[in-house]
Amino acid sequence: MAGHSKWANIKHKKAATDAKRGKVWTRLIKEITVAARMGGGDISANPRLRLAVDKAADANMPKDNVTRAVQRGTGGLDGAHYEEIRYEGYGINGAAIIVDCMTDNRVRTVAEVRHAFSKFGGNMGTEGSVSFLFQHCGQLLYPPGTNEDALMEAALEAGAEDVITDEEGGIEVLTPPHDFSVIKDALEKAGFKAEVAEITMKPTTAAEFTGEDALRMQKLLDALENLDDVQEVYTNAVILD
Repeated sequence: MAGHSKWANIKHKKAATDAKRGKVWTRLIKEITVAARMGGGDISANPRLRLAVDKAADANMPKDNVTRAVQRGTGGLDGAHYEEIRYEGYGINGAAIIVDCMTDNRVRTVAEVRHAFSKFGGNMGTEGSVSFLFQHCGQLLYPPGTNEDALMEAALEAGAEDVITDEEGGIEVLTPPHDFSVIKDALEKAGFKAEVAEITMKPTTAAEFTGEDALRMQKLLDALENLDDVQEVYTNAVILD
């Protein structure tokens, strides 16, 4: 099951994005609030909430902040009512982009997203225009040096869909979205704790960028990621050094 998941690039990009945006807690609070509103405040019965709470712990968010976000979601505290919106569009040379937002003002959000696309050389598309180029899945990333045979055996036994090793030795485990938490738990019990663990939109094709086009594409992605209402930006663009 060899492949080119570019483990290091994915990991470094996520770390750089989180540091640059400087709004990790704000994003997580929104996710916890919405997850609690949709599925209840019991993390044992709400996989989405559990994943958000786990991410909050990894980001060193105080437990009081988490508790208040859950209470807002379940109606115990007043707060903004966020709705989830997904926008799709095209970047430089037609690269595919998905922008997931949480907002209390849909008009403001769509205006800001559209402006970012148009200002930096992209354009918004219609619903479904690029989402078919992505796979909705759970993704667990393990660093080079991980025991590939043991991880593969544990992952497939737990119900993973695929195990992919890249050219640097990093390993990517893909899961069905609804089984993500169960498989993640099983792998941790087997001694494999992922460096990155999330439910994501994984591109099924890649558009590689170099030189001036790479700079232009990165500026567009940065502009979208820096918007206050944006939770995640997914793209099939691969920015090469």
